[in-house]
Amino acid sequence: MIMSKIISAKEAALLIEDEATIGTSASSGLAGLPEELLIAIRDRYLKEKHPKNITFIHSSGIGNNTEGRGADHLAYEGLIKRMISGHPGFSHRMARFISEGKVEAYLFPQGVIAQLWRSTAGNKPGLITKIGLNTYVDPRIQGAKANDRTTEDLIDVIELNNEEWLHYHNFPIDVAIIRGTTADVNGNLTTEREIANFEILHVAMAAKNRGGIVIAQVEQIAANQSLDPKQVKVPGVLVDYIVVAKKENHYQTMRQYYDPALSGELKVPTDTIPKMPLNARKIIARRAAMELEPQSIVNLGIGMPDGVSSVAAEEGVADELTLTVEFGIFGGSPALGYDFGSSYNAEAYIDHPSMFDFYDGGGLDATFLGFAQLDQFGNVNVSQLGTKVIGPGGFINISQSSKKVIFVGTFTDGLKVNIENQSLQITDHGRTKKLIPQVEQITFSGKFATDHGLPVLYITERAVFDLHEGRLRLIEIAPGIDLENDILAWMDFKPLIANEVKLMDPTIFKEAWGGLKEIFDTKKKLESVSVN
Repeated sequence: MIMSKIISAKEAALLIEDEATIGTSASSGLAGLPEELLIAIRDRYLKEKHPKNITFIHSSGIGNNTEGRGADHLAYEGLIKRMISGHPGFSHRMARFISEGKVEAYLFPQGVIAQLWRSTAGNKPGLITKIGLNTYVDPRIQGAKANDRTTEDLIDVIELNNEEWLHYHNFPIDVAIIRGTTADVNGNLTTEREIANFEILHVAMAAKNRGGIVIAQVEQIAANQSLDPKQVKVPGVLVDYIVVAKKENHYQTMRQYYDPALSGELKVPTDTIPKMPLNARKIIARRAAMELEPQSIVNLGIGMPDGVSSVAAEEGVADELTLTVEFGIFGGSPALGYDFGSSYNAEAYIDHPSMFDFYDGGGLDATFLGFAQLDQFGNVNVSQLGTKVIGPGGFINISQSSKKVIFVGTFTDGLKVNIENQSLQITDHGRTKKLIPQVEQITFSGKFATDHGLPVLYITERAVFDLHEGRLRLIEIAPGIDLENDILAWMDFKPLIANEVKLMDPTIFKEAWGGLKEIFDTKKKLESVSVN
């Protein structure tokens, strides 16, 4: 008689031994997160003090950017020994654990972790890549170590064909915890209500091929052989146990339990996608959108960059672009804010590691990413601010491999503005300067970009900069802005200044712009002339 694979979350937690290494697939906030299992592990530890000294690995941001969810369930001294993460910042308690040195912690690039699952599954000698060179991940700088408690070297610099590469070590895992929508009684797993496939297949393979176990969290159980085999993302032979989750522990995004439009089950009219109000963020998004090229393939980061998607939709050019999300989504309009990681009207879903094959290989024509700090050498920091540990997410992979990089963000933190008569007035410069002599942590390396001839722009609401001969250079100023009082006075260094500083297009400061379509038409004509 075949034993049932269906068990309770409490029973699943009992399967995890002391010192175990647990790996979970990527998630975006609460999307794709097997939270029911994390809660069960926590509850068992609080009751029994087991399992203890575990290692927990995940590639992207888990939690809901507050305290008490995501990785926070494991943030207890004695329960967790080591964290390897691409982005712990959405789990505030765990982020504090890292900054306070209560856990060993490595902050790897998201794409590196996603591909290391595949490397581990295939018994390959780790991952060899240029991703991370000259950033804090480089072992000559920090080696991705997030605190003084973390001492073991997991990354090496090697030389192949007279070029420098980084070698990331594999991390064999004992338990894989993954998530899908439906499992049949044999463990075949589908993802129809999830926003992406993430890397559930690869984490499962990494565990099974190295003698570990796989536990899948799902919403519902189906009869044997009732699932469409083409919809099965993880074969049942790779799944040892199935746990049916409570609704509150199986959110589709950080914001909501379920929206069929975000899982590709429903197409929505583009005019129903929310429009941004006219503010500093929209000005930045509009100016950034001017850098888009028709028929280009683009990635948008979380936060400020996702406004580019909204602007493209509002301006009627979204169908002339292929916008992508790093979890494996091509096409459509990436969702904003707490729905980040999903897309409306997506055209295709591929696996997370495969998307980073595409990204790392130079498949992106452009990327739009945020910045928390920017320095005189064009370095950008988004991964750690003082004692606040955030992590890089996919930032390092994407910024080092795109054909063009556009960073977007407000000039200062906490500013207030008025936008009238096609000009900008600063009413409150805010709390914190973001343009400083040297960033606290190098998440994007200006040196790497300069050495590899990568074109880089830095767009704010009041000024635009580029990277010129290894230095930040001012090239545009917004209408209504004074160079000395509104720009140089709010920088802790003096940038290079172009011989001819241009005025940012005043029309992007109007309530209704309508200029992006014209820009696209002009670019298409120029392209046609150059081809002929």
